[in-house]
Amino acid sequence: MAEEIFINVSANETRVGIVEQGLLQEVYIERTETKSSIGNIYKGKVVRILPGMQSAFVDIGQEKAAFMHVTDLIDGHEVFDKHGAEYPEITSLVYDGQELLVQVTKDPIGTKGARITSNLSMASRYLVYLPGSSHIGISQRIEDQDERKRLKVILEDLSDIEEGFIVRTAAENANGEDIIKDAGYLRSRWEGVRSEGLVAKSPEVVYEDLPLPLRVMRDIINTNTTGILVDHSETHTILGKFLSDYIPEKEGCLKQIPSDQVLFDMHQLDDQIEAALDRKVPLKSGGYLVIDQTEAMTTVDVNTGAYVGKKDLEDTIYRTNLEAAAAIPRQLRLRNIGGIVIIDFIDMIDEEHKRQVLRMLEKGQQSDRVKCNVTQISELGLVEMTRKRTYGSLLKMICEPCEVCDGRGFIKSAESVCLEILINLQRKAKELTGKECLIMASQTVVDRLIDEQANNVRELAELLDTDISCQVEPGYTQEQYDIVISIIERAQAK
Repeated sequence: MAEEIFINVSANETRVGIVEQGLLQEVYIERTETKSSIGNIYKGKVVRILPGMQSAFVDIGQEKAAFMHVTDLIDGHEVFDKHGAEYPEITSLVYDGQELLVQVTKDPIGTKGARITSNLSMASRYLVYLPGSSHIGISQRIEDQDERKRLKVILEDLSDIEEGFIVRTAAENANGEDIIKDAGYLRSRWEGVRSEGLVAKSPEVVYEDLPLPLRVMRDIINTNTTGILVDHSETHTILGKFLSDYIPEKEGCLKQIPSDQVLFDMHQLDDQIEAALDRKVPLKSGGYLVIDQTEAMTTVDVNTGAYVGKKDLEDTIYRTNLEAAAAIPRQLRLRNIGGIVIIDFIDMIDEEHKRQVLRMLEKGQQSDRVKCNVTQISELGLVEMTRKRTYGSLLKMICEPCEVCDGRGFIKSAESVCLEILINLQRKAKELTGKECLIMASQTVVDRLIDEQANNVRELAELLDTDISCQVEPGYTQEQYDIVISIIERAQAK
C-alpha cells in the first residue's frame, strides 16, 4: 500500500506522520525539552543493587536513575531453557559504584526511569551491529527462504568472533556490497564509541542516535514510500544528502513545502491526531470502540451503538466485531499504545465467526512495525495481546493528568461535596460551638448549600450552636472547599 511521510519541523518540536490512503497510521513527536533518549549510549555508574529483584539502578545523568534487570547484563541473544535455566546472581555481574557503558531501550514513562541494557547495538539502513555478541539474525519479515540463505552467507563472511549482526527488513534484495559497506560503517562508529567510553566520566553521553527525521529515513522508508514532504528548508537539505548517500532511489520522493503552508493542516493530520486523543472511536457501521489507558493495561471495548444490522442479532454482532478487529490495529499504532491490551469483543456463539474476527485482527497487526502477540478469544469474548512498549503513548506525549480530577476522569458531584462539608462540620463540633463559621466553595456547591441543603445546614447550625455562612470562591474547582472558623466567639463579637 502506498505510503507518504510528512515531516513538520518547528523551533520546539518535530512531528512525523505516516499516511496511507489519506489516513494517519503512525505519528512521532519529539520535543526539545523532552527529547527521546532511546538508542543513546551512556557511561553510567551503578548506584543501587537490589539482589531480591535481580536488578540494579544506574545513574546516566537523567532525572531518575535508569533500571536494568539481570537479563540486560547478559547476552540477550543466547538461548536459555526458560523452564530449567537459572540466571547468575546480579551481584556477580555488577557492584556499587561500577562504571559501565549502557544503552537506553525504553524512555522514562510516568514515575519510572529509563530502561537500559549493557547489550549494546548500533543500527544502520541494512544492519544492526552487536559488538561483543556472536549472534547472527535475519528479520522475520523477510520470508523468502532463498533470500534468507543469501543474506546469512553474507553475514557469516562478515562476522568476527566477538561481533554479531542482525539483517533488517530493508536489506531484502539489497546489493551485497551495500550490506558490507554498512557493516564497515557500523564498525568504525563503534570504535569511536568504545574509545570515547574509555575516557568519559560518568554520567555522560558517549553516543547519540540520529535525530527523528533521519531515524525515519533510516528505519521507515520502504518500497511503498511514494512521497516525503518536509516544511523546513534546513531539514530538507539534510534529508536530501542522507537519501543521496544511502537511499538514492528515493531522492525523487523528497519534496519541500513552502514555509507559508501548514503541512499537517493541509492534509487534515492535526484533526486526526486530535481524534486519536478521544476515548470513543466511531466505526462506519454506527458501532464504536471505547479505549481506556491505565497504568497496568489498555482496554478496548467494542459496542454495536447505532448499528442494528439487517439479518439477525448474531450477524449484527459478527459484523461489528469484524469491523472493530480491522480498526483496532490502526488505533494501537496511531496512539502508540504498548504493554498489555485487553480487547472486549461482543460475545459470539459461532466458532467460525470467532476465527474470522481473530484472523482479521492478526492480519491488521502484520503491518505494525512494533512486535505484537495475540491470544485466542476467551470464553468471555476477550482477546489478550501485548505490544512492545518503547516510547510513551500519544496521549501521554501530548496530554498531562487533569489537575482537577488528578487523572481519574471524574470529579465528585456537587451533592457529594456538600455532604462531605456537612460531615466535616460535625467533626469540628467542639471548635465550632459558640463561634461563626464560613464555608468557602465553588459556585455550584454554594448554590446547593443555600438551596437544596438549606434545611440541613440550618439544623446543623442549631445543633452545633454556631452561625454558618457561605461564600463563593471563583477560583475553586468543584471539589475544593475551606471551612474557616472565627477565633472570636459570637457573644464577644456582639
